[in-house]
Amino acid sequence: MTTTSTLPRGLYAITDPDLLPEDRLVASVEAALRGGAVMVQYRDKQASGTDRLRRARNLLAVCNNAGVPLLINDDAGLAKRVGAAGAHLGQEDGELRAARELLGPDAILGQTCHASLELARTAIHAGADYVAFGRFFPSMTKPGAPAATPDLLQQARQLGRPVSAIGGITLENAPLLVAQGTDLLAVIGGLFGTDDIEARARAFAALFPV
Repeated sequence: MTTTSTLPRGLYAITDPDLLPEDRLVASVEAALRGGAVMVQYRDKQASGTDRLRRARNLLAVCNNAGVPLLINDDAGLAKRVGAAGAHLGQEDGELRAARELLGPDAILGQTCHASLELARTAIHAGADYVAFGRFFPSMTKPGAPAATPDLLQQARQLGRPVSAIGGITLENAPLLVAQGTDLLAVIGGLFGTDDIEARARAFAALFPV
């Protein structure tokens, strides 16, 4: 298992096929990396297996070039196939223990825990390197997700794993989440739905003290 000290703190850039069609995907992620994103997640629930494989390989190349981990959303098998740094699993996307066995002890594994500390404890017991909570604010990507409150982050800090926050995060509301103790700001539309992705990434990165 990856030790918590090796996981970065900062902006966790998550792709979305509606915001980033293939002709914009790599260039947009490169812009986020130049702006200081510390981790990238390839998230695509629409494309065919062939398209997802190609796009994941392209993203892995730019992430490796930047020295930043690429995780694959909901598909440990694809992560294994392309040699990604790890995977992020939802509650319905396979067992963490099976993903750990497939990807090995050095892979980064995260799990969505919605607004539940109990789900987070279960994920950590199963081998999660970080736990993700949200949505914290109204979100186009996760409109039906259970709402989480910022004080949940302080409670989650006691679990001994890095904490990620997701859901409607903007530059205006992100400082509250950082102040409550989140290690990673997982941002989709607030990053990739903007005109200057690099500048927006730099602004998010600046919220974390060096």
